[in-house]
Amino acid sequence: MSEKEDDLAKEIELLRSVENKGTGEKLKTYTKLCGPGWLQSAITLGGGSLIGALSLGAIGGSNFMWVQPLAMILGVIMLSAIAYVTLSTGQRPFKAINNHVSPVLGWGWLGATMLANIVWCLPQFNLAYGAIAQNLVPALPDAGKEGSMIPILIVSFCVLSIATFVVFSYGKGSKGVLLFEKTLKVFVGLIVISFIGVIIKMSLSTDSLLDWGAVFAGLIPDFGALFKPSESFQAVINQLDQEKATEWTNKIVSKQRDSIITAFGTAVGINMTFLLPYSMLKRKWGKEHRGLAIFDLSTGLFIPFVIATGCLVIATATQFHANPENYVFSKSSSIVETAKGQLGEKAFNELGDDKESTLETIYIAMQKEKRANAELELMTARPSQLELASSLEPLTGKLISQWVFGFGVLAMAVSTVVILMLINGFAICEAFDRPDDEKLRRIGCLIAGCIGFFGPIAWGKLSAYLVIPTSVFGFTLLPIAYITFLLLMNSKSLLGDKRPTGSAKLRWNILMVIATLVATLGAGWASYGKIEGKFGEPWGWAGPGLLLAFGILALIFRSKPIKATE
Repeated sequence: MSEKEDDLAKEIELLRSVENKGTGEKLKTYTKLCGPGWLQSAITLGGGSLIGALSLGAIGGSNFMWVQPLAMILGVIMLSAIAYVTLSTGQRPFKAINNHVSPVLGWGWLGATMLANIVWCLPQFNLAYGAIAQNLVPALPDAGKEGSMIPILIVSFCVLSIATFVVFSYGKGSKGVLLFEKTLKVFVGLIVISFIGVIIKMSLSTDSLLDWGAVFAGLIPDFGALFKPSESFQAVINQLDQEKATEWTNKIVSKQRDSIITAFGTAVGINMTFLLPYSMLKRKWGKEHRGLAIFDLSTGLFIPFVIATGCLVIATATQFHANPENYVFSKSSSIVETAKGQLGEKAFNELGDDKESTLETIYIAMQKEKRANAELELMTARPSQLELASSLEPLTGKLISQWVFGFGVLAMAVSTVVILMLINGFAICEAFDRPDDEKLRRIGCLIAGCIGFFGPIAWGKLSAYLVIPTSVFGFTLLPIAYITFLLLMNSKSLLGDKRPTGSAKLRWNILMVIATLVATLGAGWASYGKIEGKFGEPWGWAGPGLLLAFGILALIFRSKPIKATE
């Protein structure tokens, strides 16, 4: 027996020894043995969740504290179901889905995972360049500006080279890979700890705007944010005429919805549902590990995610949401146009360092209704990465805040690229039914990485918030995974006597049905109006219609029942 096999046998024996013991003994043992859940946490706490949390805080304030915890709860439910099915059968999920549910769902899950990997790679390269150009080396031009092409290519090449080295060395125990992973953890941990420090310092400050009452109140779900603007916006909207008020109401509600959908899309994406079972099978986990897996996901994934994203939301909500002290007046098109009209375009362009103070003076002097319109433009303007880094200034000071934020975002972006490339490599191997083909895995990794390389070039202007439209897209794919594993959990042909029964079956199905309904309705909503016709007009029901058509195909092409696994 090899050393790894011996360790696994001891692990299984330990799990069996606490099976009938109290909760305390189980928790103590589970804490020692957990693993894949923390891997999922490392993936989740990437560029997507960072920007998602910052966006929530900026647009919705503390009112949106409930969004990411709820999203993660639903994600943990479904990931727990995936873990149960995988550990009960020991089968690779793709094959199990094709044989026991529907090849339409199996290939849909695989295809959606690969598509999500590729699409998600695009904004990570943007985030990486943004961290360097805006936080670490401000002398570099933003993407899309004159002279930006060469720096973009250099940065993207470096990110791709580092990621390729890591994924090609995967599983070989390379010291370089281990050093890389530890470095990433340090930087990511540094930015999370820094935001926690900001919250602590805000709490101790006598003149802080932090309202803990509002924070705790924001943990209670308020689905009204999907239909109406936050109170801070509504007070300003009421100063406008009916037509303008309606226009701004629709615009703000749309921004709030996209931010909420982004948070759900970045909490647990469809590619995470693909990674989890393979990471458990790689560790040789079996049915004895089912309780451990659920504990692992509940602690290693849920707790770090909620703490990290919660601190990010609180920090940006306090400093950016409806806070006049952080208004950047050049972000208001109406103020800029007014200034150009009063000063002349040439004089305006020559203002230099006096531009912001001049624009503020013009803003204050505006007629009431025009000023209200300009204020809404300022309130809804998304902070740049340079401005977001200022959230750390109460703790670190101006210079250090830029470096901490910049390195943190860079680390998150690079680590996310690595994981996405790895998942795509596994997916390609599954597509060709060659799970152990190293050459094929590397090709799959490079497909995602090389397409992502062109992100800053293809999309032009740099924006950290490329994560938002990408997340909306990714969220529309999520129901494929949820529906698939709901059906697998109830598959007699696959699970046999390992299928949950009695109260356990009822509990599992209630929780999974709720999670699946939320994901499906959310995906339909997210996709509504996102597909445009030849002349740019939105085809409202085209997106939900495609999802419905996919479901019908899955029902038509069901797998023939086969004997349950022994």
